Amino acid sequence: MMSKRLLSLDAFRGFTVAAMLLVNNPGDWGHLYGPLEHAPWDGWTFTDWIFPFFVFISGISMTISLGRLAAQGANRQVLLTRTVRRGLTIIAIGIALNLFPHFNFHTVRIPGVLQRLGLCTVLTAPLVLYFGWRGQLAWIVGLLGAYAVAMLNATVPDATGVMHTGSLVKGEDLGAFIDRTLLGGHLWVQAKTWDPEGLLSTLPAVASQLFGVLAGHWLASKREPMEKAMWLLVAGLALLWIGQVGDAWLMPINKNLWTPSFSVFMAGWACIVFGVFYWLLDAMPLPLLREKAARLLKPCVVFGMNALFIFALSGLIARILGLVKFESGETLKGLLWAPIRDSGLAPVNASLVYAIGFVLAMYVIAWFMWKKRWFVKV
Repeated sequence: MMSKRLLSLDAFRGFTVAAMLLVNNPGDWGHLYGPLEHAPWDGWTFTDWIFPFFVFISGISMTISLGRLAAQGANRQVLLTRTVRRGLTIIAIGIALNLFPHFNFHTVRIPGVLQRLGLCTVLTAPLVLYFGWRGQLAWIVGLLGAYAVAMLNATVPDATGVMHTGSLVKGEDLGAFIDRTLLGGHLWVQAKTWDPEGLLSTLPAVASQLFGVLAGHWLASKREPMEKAMWLLVAGLALLWIGQVGDAWLMPINKNLWTPSFSVFMAGWACIVFGVFYWLLDAMPLPLLREKAARLLKPCVVFGMNALFIFALSGLIARILGLVKFESGETLKGLLWAPIRDSGLAPVNASLVYAIGFVLAMYVIAWFMWKKRWFVKV
């Protein structure tokens, strides 16, 4: 059990939130630097780090929080009920954001980022409470293996009725077929026939969360902090290699399908990036350097203390900016974007400047909440 709060976990969470705000709010979606948009299909970019990092962080947090409560004598059934309730609340928040502002239940997109986070929490909770690390590792292997076998062997029709066996093409895979069958009319509007946060691909996403759970077990061990940091980096490198092997020999790295190679590969990056945060903020043996790192990374910590709230609020604000219109027909976002767009900067740079401005505006809110000690918990 962890005896103190991990500053590195708050900073890693805040870094991930800030990155999500940056990539979700460009000035112009038509002008983006390559790393700030998702890979078109197979492959990965910086942007493809973000969602699996959130899932990984959730796994670490579950191990630490549930371990602490269990050590205090809490009943496992009570803990399970509480955690499932939290997951369902996150799902409800995600659906509510999708409903805003039209509240059209006939066409609302049911899947989403928060919905997947909540569903992973619900599915992972019993695995954390009733299995040890060996059992959780077995679940990772089982979930990834079962998903790969199903995806590579199922014969299903695409949206036009043409049959495909083991296809990993957009809209032709087993996951897309399940989503159309169960959630038809409630999928991602830009795709309509498939959804990047679909039902079946939640299974390997649970494996991603379990990688975080295993990292949480390692952090809770009695080993020296520097040893923990070193082995996080080593484990990350090993997972990157396994993910690349899976990409070449099993299924390609693909965020939309959340393939096993993607799950393992991104767990590797999560271990490495978090390992660096952990080394700087919690394991660094030199107090002076640790204090300097803490000052430098304080904005990440501030974001991380209200991560879920800031993410949800940012989505709400972004939609309001596009909805509020003036008599000229210009939206509020257009009013804010126009002087940056017309400043003479290259289009991709202007788009990035707007995104950075959005992140800074959200940081002001996060900083004010941190200063007032307002921490929104779900």
